Amino acid sequence: MQSNNKKTAVALSSVFWSIFLTAIKAVVGFLTGSLGILSEALHSLLDLGAAVLTFFAVKIGDKPADKEHHYGHLKIESISALIESALLFLTSFWIIYEAIKRLFFEKIQVEVTWYAFLVIIVSIFVDISRSRALMKVAKETNSQALEADALHFSSDIWSSGAVLLGLFCVYFKIPAADTLAALVVAIIVLRAGYKLSKRTFDILIDTAPEGVEDLVREIGEKNNNVLSVERVRVRHVGTITFVEISICVDRNLSLERAKEIGKGIEEEIKNKVRNADVTIREILSIN
Repeated sequence: MQSNNKKTAVALSSVFWSIFLTAIKAVVGFLTGSLGILSEALHSLLDLGAAVLTFFAVKIGDKPADKEHHYGHLKIESISALIESALLFLTSFWIIYEAIKRLFFEKIQVEVTWYAFLVIIVSIFVDISRSRALMKVAKETNSQALEADALHFSSDIWSSGAVLLGLFCVYFKIPAADTLAALVVAIIVLRAGYKLSKRTFDILIDTAPEGVEDLVREIGEKNNNVLSVERVRVRHVGTITFVEISICVDRNLSLERAKEIGKGIEEEIKNKVRNADVTIREILSIN
């Protein structure tokens, strides 16, 4: 319960900060005509949508298993992360479209003011603070949704830096720099979207977490009472790693002793694999 409260609190704080950043960037972007700042405003707007998704994902995702959902509701975090990936791609395509228009078809005068610099600097400090807070809780709770939200704020740091550099260049009479800065933002957002979507797809299609299967098999095989490890299956759902392992033991052992061996292996797996839900199947040897 404490873990869920921590996740919900940090997710809700991201919603409020996203509203603040979207508002100030949009106002300054329209006042100055800067595509770089407007692209950042849109980026923050989509971050707001993602933050809202994350908030509901962590609230619903931590519900326990029920009659209809035997493995719980944790995959809702992955669905949330997938939607966030799509939003990142949409942001990038809009920025690229507007940048091409400004570079080749439209000439828009960008007004560089002190508050244009201020809003980007404030944004960078907020993004650093939020990304660290989100990633800290994401690692503590193994939350994919919070990790995705942290990735959003982290990518904002680099894109805001590019916009800040673009504003400096425009101030020194290089007008195309603002549009080029917006293109840098688009590339950063595309990269973040690709990384996030790849991880999310891996979880949704039950890709085995790297190295876990080998570790589980090693734990089973090193037990002196295990003749062989017949099968290992591993999948990651939200914060939980589900592990299924079938072990072959001597048929002369009592059923109670076989269960004890399985219980010992289960405990060792749980000690080595974080948040593991382990199912052991003991098979008596034929010979």
